[in-house]
Amino acid sequence: MKYSQVPFYRTSVTTSLKSFRVVYRESDLFVLAEKDLSFETLKILVETRKPLEEYILKHKEFLHSKVPVGVYEKEGIVKKMALAGKIAGVGPMASVAGAIAQEVGEKLIKKGLTSQVVVENGGDVFLSLKKDAVVTIFAGDSPFSGKVGVVIKKEIMPCGVCTSSGKVGHSLSFGRADAVTVVHKDTAIADALATSFGNMVTSARDFKKIVKKAKKLKNLFGIIVIVEDKILVYGKDLKLKTV
Repeated sequence: MKYSQVPFYRTSVTTSLKSFRVVYRESDLFVLAEKDLSFETLKILVETRKPLEEYILKHKEFLHSKVPVGVYEKEGIVKKMALAGKIAGVGPMASVAGAIAQEVGEKLIKKGLTSQVVVENGGDVFLSLKKDAVVTIFAGDSPFSGKVGVVIKKEIMPCGVCTSSGKVGHSLSFGRADAVTVVHKDTAIADALATSFGNMVTSARDFKKIVKKAKKLKNLFGIIVIVEDKILVYGKDLKLKTV
């Protein structure tokens, strides 16, 4: 397995937990746990991806659709991704990174391998910790980039923190936001919503539309939208911190 270059934001993590990287096909995970669980994480990752890959082989629309699709599965990652797409109004693959991060993190805990875990997958993060955490937001050339972080209270974990950008990274976005970060109870939904909100933003004038849509969502802890030198922070319990 040939590893690609380590994303720059992974080098700035400060924690007492053990960090390790697991790569399999398109999935590139950065994991924090109480010990090195590289082998166990790889096994879980392969098992998590298998039903998704098998479903996509038979249902190509699941892979390519930019709008919600119905699925034949009654449970599992395919069903969770379809639900996330439906809630956000986007295609199911918009939630794939968050869905995989959550599945892997939850299984590591459920198997008793660690009582705390963070799984980052392409900038989308599943967190289950016993203390508060700060997730730094990287937003391209914005003056806020790398200088502010969202405080994730231990009381709302496990949860997901997912980011989409119309200017940075490989995520597909039809908007022009430097960063749209969503904090939600479900990481797959957070990922899909980040894409959905990101598609809505062409300038800071779109902040009102974001808030209007956000008010209708359940289990949403907050949203941060950065457009150049303008920032929207939505969520009564959401706090930013200078980093």
